[in-house]
Amino acid sequence: MSVKPKQSEKISLSDLPDLLTVSEVAEILRVSPLTIKRWGKRGKLLPIRINSRGDRRYRKDVVLKLLGVENE
Repeated sequence: MSVKPKQSEKISLSDLPDLLTVSEVAEILRVSPLTIKRWGKRGKLLPIRINSRGDRRYRKDVVLKLLGVENE
């Protein structure tokens, strides 16, 4: 049985919120969420910790800069 890859919707950079989740950043950069977490530990892409669980959020302008895109 073959499984078709899931069709993901294209993300419009202008519609993104100012703070992005690990999954959103991973999708934008086309890497795994684990890679995003590793980059945080290495200082390449530092997260903002929110709430008592310490969930990670990433600033949109930092992610766009990493992509080489100028923020409008």
